[in-house]
Amino acid sequence: MQSVKNNPSNFTRRRFLKTTASASAALSISPKLMVSCKPADKSAAIAMQIYTVRREIEKDLQSTLEKVAEIGYSYVETAFWPDNISLTQAAQALQKANLKVCSMHCELPSGKEESRWLEMAQAFDCDTLIWHGWPEDPRYSTQKGIEELADIYNRSYEYAAEHELKFGLHNHWWEFRNRIDGRYPYQILLEYIEPEIFFEIDTYWVKVAGLDPAQVLKDFGSRAPFLHIKDGPAKYTESLGKDEPEPMVAVGQGTQDFPSIASAGKGNTIWMIVEMDVTATDVFIALEESYHYLTSNGLATP
Repeated sequence: MQSVKNNPSNFTRRRFLKTTASASAALSISPKLMVSCKPADKSAAIAMQIYTVRREIEKDLQSTLEKVAEIGYSYVETAFWPDNISLTQAAQALQKANLKVCSMHCELPSGKEESRWLEMAQAFDCDTLIWHGWPEDPRYSTQKGIEELADIYNRSYEYAAEHELKFGLHNHWWEFRNRIDGRYPYQILLEYIEPEIFFEIDTYWVKVAGLDPAQVLKDFGSRAPFLHIKDGPAKYTESLGKDEPEPMVAVGQGTQDFPSIASAGKGNTIWMIVEMDVTATDVFIALEESYHYLTSNGLATP
């Protein structure tokens, strides 16, 4: 996406989540993956969520990834690729651009998604899968519903653990906006999910929900080693449910207090992953400004 003048509705999250079939069935899958997505001896490392450049990837996969690498990003978090790009093609393009994968957004493992988890881990040499969490599940509105979701997440974790994979959850706004007996869903969820399930806290959606991201990070402590970092107006609008957020800006140029966020997560944050759903400026300029803001201020390391 080049500017807000482009209509974001023509390539929404829903369309982006319609993935192609799995990579070739002939792809070799190790029964016990021994991979690491974490750079050695670094904390609060910076990465970029591929969803940010989904439109650019549709036009030119290799050029887009190389531009991301030229900015300084060494790691990306994958999401779902356009229909004409297989996992093998995506992995080869990432490798050619010298980009490694820190984590992978995924569907929950049922049916063909079980084998796809293993294919993704093998293709991207990464052991960390994160349920993207879109769209809102109505079960987040009731205690019983959250307990049902916890059972699903626990089964997902068990499947991941069987294959030596890690499993985490990514939030939007409803997990911190809905209230059930005075508590928000993620507070309740913590009581029912396996302690090894980690959280990727999207700090922007937490602020959209009306909470202080820094305080939420303090509350979650070591359970939240992954953060999504993005900036903008961060206010709730009815259009969010239609996947039409307000344009976002480079990190440090909106309403977020990232020094406080970094301080609250210190010692627990392993990855700060820059993401923008839609941008108010050229996406590569926004990514570059975000990278320099975080690294030059010591909030994240390359």
